[in-house]
Amino acid sequence: MDFQEVIAYFEEISDENVVNSNKRFAIGCEHSYGIRLPVIRKLAKEIGKDHDLAIELWNHPFHESHLLATMIEEKEKVTSRQLEEWVNSFYSWDIVDQACINLLIDLPEARDNIFVWCDAEKEFVKRTAFSLIAVIAVHDKKAGPEDFDKYFPLIKKASFDNRNFVKKSVNWALRQIGKRDLICNKNALEVAYEISEIDDKTCRWISSNAILELESEKVQKKFY
Repeated sequence: MDFQEVIAYFEEISDENVVNSNKRFAIGCEHSYGIRLPVIRKLAKEIGKDHDLAIELWNHPFHESHLLATMIEEKEKVTSRQLEEWVNSFYSWDIVDQACINLLIDLPEARDNIFVWCDAEKEFVKRTAFSLIAVIAVHDKKAGPEDFDKYFPLIKKASFDNRNFVKKSVNWALRQIGKRDLICNKNALEVAYEISEIDDKTCRWISSNAILELESEKVQKKFY
C-alpha cells in the first residue's frame, strides 16, 4: 500500500465512537480517524517495513498515521535527527508507549538518550525515558539484573515530578524492573522504600504503588 491507499482506508473505516472512547482514556490527539490499535497492527503486518511510507505517515497530522509509522519504520534507517524530531513531537501517552514498544527499544541511540530525556522539560519526552526503561524490562530477555542498576538513580530523581504522565511512567519502570526476577525484585523494592521515605506526595504515590505490586503474592510466587 502507498500513502494515499492507507489514508483512503483509514477514512473508510473511521469511527467517531472510537474517537470519543480515546478521549475518555486521555489519549490527546487533535486529529483522529478513530481506529482501534489491533486494526492498525494488522495493517502494519500487511504493509511490512517501509521507511519512506513511515516518514509520510508521520508527517500526516493524524493519530493513527503516527501509530502506524512507529510500527512500519525500518530501524536501520532512523537517523539521529529523525529520532529527536519524533520524540520531541510526542503529544500523547499512547504514542510514547507504542513508539517505545515498536521502535525505540531496537535503537541503541534511543537507549543512550534515556539519560538525556529523563531530564527533559517536555512531559512526553520525559515519559519516553521511563516508558522505554519499562519496555526494556519487559521485552529485553538478554538483560541481566546489573543492566538495570543504572536506571535506579534516574527513577529516584524523577519521583518528584508530579505530572500525571511522567509519574505513571516512572512507577511503571520501577514495577517492571521489579517483576523480572528475584534480584531485580529486591533491588527495585529497596529503591521503592528509599523513595517512600521522601516527604513528597508524588514520591509516596510512586513508592506505595510499586511496593504493593512487587510484594504481592502474585509477583512473589514467580520467584520461588
